[in-house]
Amino acid sequence: MPVPITDLPVAQRPRERLRALGPQALSDGELLALLLGQGRRGESALELAFALLTEFGGVAGLASARPEELLRQSGVGVAKAASITAAFQLAARSRVSTQTAAPLLRAEDVARAAGPLFAGARVERLLVLVCDARNRPRQRVFVAEGAIDEVAVPVREILNTVLRHDGRAFALAHNHPSGDPTPSPDDRRASTLLAAAARTVGLRFLDHVVLAGESWRRAAPWEEMLL
Repeated sequence: MPVPITDLPVAQRPRERLRALGPQALSDGELLALLLGQGRRGESALELAFALLTEFGGVAGLASARPEELLRQSGVGVAKAASITAAFQLAARSRVSTQTAAPLLRAEDVARAAGPLFAGARVERLLVLVCDARNRPRQRVFVAEGAIDEVAVPVREILNTVLRHDGRAFALAHNHPSGDPTPSPDDRRASTLLAAAARTVGLRFLDHVVLAGESWRRAAPWEEMLL
């Protein structure tokens, strides 16, 4: 019979260990158990947590799991799937929060600002970095998601997003889940089209980068886009 967390010695319970020793002392399973709150029939939250980590190959795999994949797991309902997804997204956002005031002066700045938000993504997503007059990002908004290696560039939606957030400039980033960051001809054409459209509404298009894991490439077909 599984042992409920409440029946464990106090010193072995994740919540009590967290309060006494801090989060760094807890295992991945213990931290996940605290997030889950409850287990499933015949298993405690701690046992369910370790089962999920095993099923998805650890924290990195769980972080990239889509809500519908989590829902297929026994004992994971809508609430638990939403909590797991939200927790990993908050973690990703926290890694870029300190960069809010850093201006985007080079393509590598765009890649650095956008990269953490694509962690674990398995389909293409298109991100708009809305910036102020000094090229400092103020909002990060995903405007499109598609199948692997296929995402449309919605020019009107991008410009509306920048204007809606009172932006003066913006940059784009999208990912290639295939692992190859080489921009496609369509990526380059879209960059040229978007730059022209931005000028007509008084916005500055800073750059467009393609991300693939830790690698990235510029999709803008001109050399000094950020100048």
